[in-house]
Amino acid sequence: MESGLHISLAAERVGSLFGLPITNTVVTSWLVIVFLLLGAIIVGGRLKLLPGKIQNAVEMLFEYLFGHVEQTLGSEKLAKRYFPLIATIFVFILTANMLDFLPIFGTFTLVEGGEHVPLFHAVSTDLNTTLALAIISFVAIELSGIFTLGVLKYGSKFVNVHGGAMGFIVGLLELIGNLARLVSFSFRLFGAIFAGEVLLMVIGSFVPLLLPVPLMAFEMFIGLLQAGIFAILTLAFIKIAIAEPHTSTSSAQVAAH
Repeated sequence: MESGLHISLAAERVGSLFGLPITNTVVTSWLVIVFLLLGAIIVGGRLKLLPGKIQNAVEMLFEYLFGHVEQTLGSEKLAKRYFPLIATIFVFILTANMLDFLPIFGTFTLVEGGEHVPLFHAVSTDLNTTLALAIISFVAIELSGIFTLGVLKYGSKFVNVHGGAMGFIVGLLELIGNLARLVSFSFRLFGAIFAGEVLLMVIGSFVPLLLPVPLMAFEMFIGLLQAGIFAILTLAFIKIAIAEPHTSTSSAQVAAH
């Protein structure tokens, strides 16, 4: 007996471009990018010198978020430098998570290798995508520390030759913690969204009418929460990276919070 559920841990190939495989996650990522670009063009074209209620509300929200970034980094100059990155990470992940609830997922399929393959695959439920986002965040954090402090001073956080054996061990643990961010960033987002998608599909197959509705609202909240966590952790680790070595907060403590 065949089940109507289609739960796939990995993205599935739907075609190729110049010999490179195109997966349904890549297609969905393009959809998210197009959606954001169209939104930016539409909103940007309707900006007014005397804002209306909606524009005023959006501006107040961005001012609040920018103020939070400025307060965290302790500098307006640093806030202007990193706010676009933090905001882009948050908006991309949030949009991708919200688009997961559109009925296009599981509805449109292509025939690939004699099998029907979904054209769209939830972005955050593909470990390749969350790992790519984690790498972007990781590289931005490390480069921030290097460009702000210099290679030698930033490297002294991880290779402490003046603090004796204990200082060396602490630096080694800090290095391991830095590398572990790739795992924690990618698996936290992947695990939360993938588990929610599976739960909704299973519950929806058994109780298709009423129960999935509150669960969908809860999963939308989880999608918002995970986007915020990813962005806030990136901001927090950037603050740690650009701090002087002797005043640097332990990244393990920040990750625990």
